[in-house]
Amino acid sequence: MVPTLAADSTYMECLQSLKAQTMQDFETVVVDNSGAGRVPLDAADRVIRNQRNVGFGAAVNQAYRASPAPFLATLNDDAVAHPQWLASLLAAMETRPRIGMCASQVRLSGSGADRLDSAGMLLCRDGSSRQRGHGQPPSQFPRLEAVLLPSASAALYRGEMLKEIGLFDESFFLYCEDTDLGLRARWAAWECLYVPEAVVEHRYSHSAGRASALKAYYAERNRLFLVLKNFPMELLVRAPFHAVARYFWHVAWAAQGQGAAAEFGRQGNGMMQLPVLVLRAHWEMLRNLRALWRQRRAVKRRITGRQFQDLLATYAISARQVAAL
Repeated sequence: MVPTLAADSTYMECLQSLKAQTMQDFETVVVDNSGAGRVPLDAADRVIRNQRNVGFGAAVNQAYRASPAPFLATLNDDAVAHPQWLASLLAAMETRPRIGMCASQVRLSGSGADRLDSAGMLLCRDGSSRQRGHGQPPSQFPRLEAVLLPSASAALYRGEMLKEIGLFDESFFLYCEDTDLGLRARWAAWECLYVPEAVVEHRYSHSAGRASALKAYYAERNRLFLVLKNFPMELLVRAPFHAVARYFWHVAWAAQGQGAAAEFGRQGNGMMQLPVLVLRAHWEMLRNLRALWRQRRAVKRRITGRQFQDLLATYAISARQVAAL
């Protein structure tokens, strides 16, 4: 399924790439979040029009509920899939019944296809998620291998898994909803594979901007939501200290004109906006604390807290690295 907000020329390129797939036994569902009915009803097998932007997770959930299937493939409207994309993901998924998610080789569009956007995802101990292999050559990640979870910009999910753990958390609205879903899946002992043959070219942060205030707010707020819902208690109490370390590195990298905070300033945002956005995110976390704690208790757990910690340690990224990206 393809959610779209801008509904501009990029989503048409995305849909054309789906029509060119070597495997055609699937239904293409587009969810038009523009609120203006910009997507023609004949643009895909099924078009769902919303009166407002309901967010990425809610759009995916709408599509899946309208057309439930054994597998759900998600693709950003600013991504173009190579012809073997779906066939490669499905072949990997079918190798074992406990594989619930597959991650694509997502390349940065316009880079000559020689740099990665993601090869799966990594997680910092404060709950911040980042793309594995971002900015590196695809040749550095040539093998089919286990990863923590996929980026939903181009992923395949098993329907049986979604029925067990639930769909995307719609309260996230934008960013980190794929990390939350992936962690809930890992708690329930589902596995994830990175599939290098499933190639997608992606215009990174085309919709919300690479370093916009909108992105900064939702990434921080949803990081807090994710930690409260998914982290074992031992990691939960340590997460604020790792967050402080990440804030320090944001300042340190920005002073050198590098990293996410520096990019935020270069996009025309005032640097003093960042602490305000962080405070606002923490306030929203406190306002939603009771609901988040109920969601935490509802997470299905088939592995122990220690096993979950070991899993996160295997696919960890440091606070310094997060701030640098």
